[in-house]
Amino acid sequence: MLDLPVSAAPLRALGPGQLPPGILGRLRSWPTERGEIAAYLYDPAVAARAAADLRRHLPAWADLYFAVKANSFPPVLDALLRGTGGAGAVGDAVGRASGVAGAGGVDGFEVSSARELALAAGAVARAAPPGGRQAGLVASGPGKSTTLLRALLGGLPGSAGPVVDVVNAESVLELRRIDAVATEAGRRAAVALRVNPAQVGLGGALRMGGRPTAFGIEESAVPAAVEVARSLPGVELVGFHVHAVSGNLDARAHLEYVRWCLDFAARAARQGGFALRVVDVGGGLGVPFEPDRRGERPFDLDLFGDGLARLRPPEGARVIFEPGRALAADCGWYAAEVTDVKRVHGEVFAVLRGGIHHFQLPTSWEIVHNFAVVPRETWPSGWPRPEVAGGPVTVVGELCTPEDTLARDVTIDRLRAGDVVVFPMAGAYGYEFAMHEFLGHPRADRVVVDASSPEQ
Repeated sequence: MLDLPVSAAPLRALGPGQLPPGILGRLRSWPTERGEIAAYLYDPAVAARAAADLRRHLPAWADLYFAVKANSFPPVLDALLRGTGGAGAVGDAVGRASGVAGAGGVDGFEVSSARELALAAGAVARAAPPGGRQAGLVASGPGKSTTLLRALLGGLPGSAGPVVDVVNAESVLELRRIDAVATEAGRRAAVALRVNPAQVGLGGALRMGGRPTAFGIEESAVPAAVEVARSLPGVELVGFHVHAVSGNLDARAHLEYVRWCLDFAARAARQGGFALRVVDVGGGLGVPFEPDRRGERPFDLDLFGDGLARLRPPEGARVIFEPGRALAADCGWYAAEVTDVKRVHGEVFAVLRGGIHHFQLPTSWEIVHNFAVVPRETWPSGWPRPEVAGGPVTVVGELCTPEDTLARDVTIDRLRAGDVVVFPMAGAYGYEFAMHEFLGHPRADRVVVDASSPEQ
């Protein structure tokens, strides 16, 4: 029996007072001529502050990149770059031994498609200081085609924009494909080998390493891959990439993971006979979606930063951290208007002008993603207004599938047709992760707000 996401009982919905005043203000003043509310509200400044906070905990030898797959909205990308000037970018790090991390924001972006490259390159171009160092671009992903590699290494068609500084290679065949494309473009491609470790001592929502997955080169096969990489004229082997988990909340375990990455990279480069210049330790820093139900607590940045300060990277190497969710989750809210409230076989359903074609994360991850109900008084005069009070409700979307369920059995104080359901922490893997085309309903709006200000 399909029953996704999992039941939240006896969890209570968030109160509207737990939403920022700017979110409440924008929803309450939403023009009726725009139709029913179905939107992502983003405060890019929240993402910028998250980047600054993480930056403050990182040592000077670390570069902070943002995984564009988490949120590709240009205002968010711009905010993440603001104030950095691209200092510490890997494009420069490949040719130098040390540097000072950028102030406040990120040093660059991790991209996995030509579309993400175009969005990231646009942000880089808008932020680049005249005559200054640009932010960096790193490419990842398990299935880089020749077409994609031509965009990553040769530039987008009709564009004079930047190409990526480092490609994280996933297999020996991909190395040969990179070599062919780089040679065709008349350049040598800086390449880091993605490693799938034999063991990973991390918990998380998703695991990509330490188990059979499509990601990376298994640890035992790395020496042979190094040998191939060093034989290819179009490849300049500069280091290693490890991204083992997503959504880890254990800072102590993550510190040990970073320590292992540094030790492994130094040892493998020494054995392979090449100069190590880049160690990409990926992202995977989690955010607590279920503090009430599972007792999840935020990732301890103080503990993590103190531990990193005692580590020493391999001489001459820069270390890349490339989080996505940790920087963007809190900058977005998904809001959808309730179009109907109905009781079927004893269960109450709130039907939204939205669903998994806008916001698929709760169903895909099988998590309880709590929400708030924002009352609105725009209901047509004379129409019956169904409601539920003081009981559990299951929140579903407008798609013709029972999988279109965003929350199950959440107890609410009151919910009426015409009110708005708001999911906080929707700034990462929200809009980008949804199945937009199923049934062809309109996509969610994307709106920039100042979450701290009720005047919108």
